[in-house]
Amino acid sequence: MQVRDLALVGVKEITPQRFGDARGFFVETYNEERFRDAGLLTTWVQDNHSYSADPYVLRGLHFQSEPFAQDKLVRVLKGEIFDVAVDIRKGSPTYRQWVGLYLSADKGNQILVPKGFAHGFLTLTPHVEVAYKVSAPYAPDYDHNIRWDDPDLAINWPLEGHTPQLSGKDARAPFLKDQMAGFTYQDNGVR
Repeated sequence: MQVRDLALVGVKEITPQRFGDARGFFVETYNEERFRDAGLLTTWVQDNHSYSADPYVLRGLHFQSEPFAQDKLVRVLKGEIFDVAVDIRKGSPTYRQWVGLYLSADKGNQILVPKGFAHGFLTLTPHVEVAYKVSAPYAPDYDHNIRWDDPDLAINWPLEGHTPQLSGKDARAPFLKDQMAGFTYQDNGVR
């Protein structure tokens, strides 16, 4: 398993090793001991799976506030996405900064998005399936979102001139500056 730090502290690309032969391949997408050895200490409580029929479906930017804040481990089962994590921890040196990563079933890479970050993704191919683990259960009263096109974030979504398909909830999402929920940065030495 390869672990690569991305531009925002705590956000990581994880690429498990694939073992292939003429039949196909085998991969451990999650192994508690290997993650622990890599310093990735998260307890997962729920697995989620989404399907998007069309390219340019945009899901996000989503997060849950405390006490139901979530770490997420995201991977693509079919197709390709552009995945984004946004630092929403007030007082953080990287507050309002984002990092994007292309995830695909072919590459088999994953992104670890820690608590304190909003998360979203854009589908780039038809019939995309995404699976992700979360460290806290879904809690509707603590579920929040931020506008995907917030000018203060200036995320460079690879839309190639297309208008994204959004859920009603995401289309009505507030800007980060108007979002009442959030996190406060605490430098706990996580790198």
